[in-house]
Amino acid sequence: MAKPLPSPVTYRALAAFLCYPDADVQAAAPAAMAVIRAESGLPAHLVSALEKLAGELAGGDLLTLQERYVRLFDRTRSLSLNLYEHVHGESRERGQAMAALLALYRSRGLELSSRELPDHLPVFLDFLATQPANEAASLLAEAAHVLEALAERLKKRASNYRAVFGALVQLAGERADREALRALLAEPDEDPDDLERIDRAWMDEPVNFGPGEAGCPKAESFIRQMNKGV
Repeated sequence: MAKPLPSPVTYRALAAFLCYPDADVQAAAPAAMAVIRAESGLPAHLVSALEKLAGELAGGDLLTLQERYVRLFDRTRSLSLNLYEHVHGESRERGQAMAALLALYRSRGLELSSRELPDHLPVFLDFLATQPANEAASLLAEAAHVLEALAERLKKRASNYRAVFGALVQLAGERADREALRALLAEPDEDPDDLERIDRAWMDEPVNFGPGEAGCPKAESFIRQMNKGV
């Protein structure tokens, strides 16, 4: 029997968990979790792990949540939520890949704001929510090695965010390319408290460590879509 595919709103629920924590994310977390329980078809251990993350987001101190998020995803390139950064770094190839992804979005009627990067994972998940289920899973599978590498790095940090990446690997429905995964995991896993490295990054290019650097679908839009049943 074929594995049931997730509903579109499942992708939006997971995207909401990966947005910079603010009041909207805190308000959306219980509803996002309710969607995942009802519609994702994820195994029980992943649902339980996502419950822990949702509880943290909904009930945690907002400043603490924000500091943790920035420390993980904005100050650590090895945990960047920009997918092509793991594949192409800051090379010209990344720009070409993002241009191709942006063209795909536009061909399907999605226009991004000037603040949204097409390879930013929450943006990508929001796009997948607009696509047929089989195609969404296929597109997600192309990033399976990146998602699994991020899950492993978050596991080492004992972060509950790992559950989101475990869920995405499961939803992709395919095992990551082992060689590509090994290559990613062999790269340095940066220390977010290495101030000399951060200073060098600032010198190399202007970096804005803070909310919405790459843009993120607002959690409030998830609530609107959920209420519409989309």
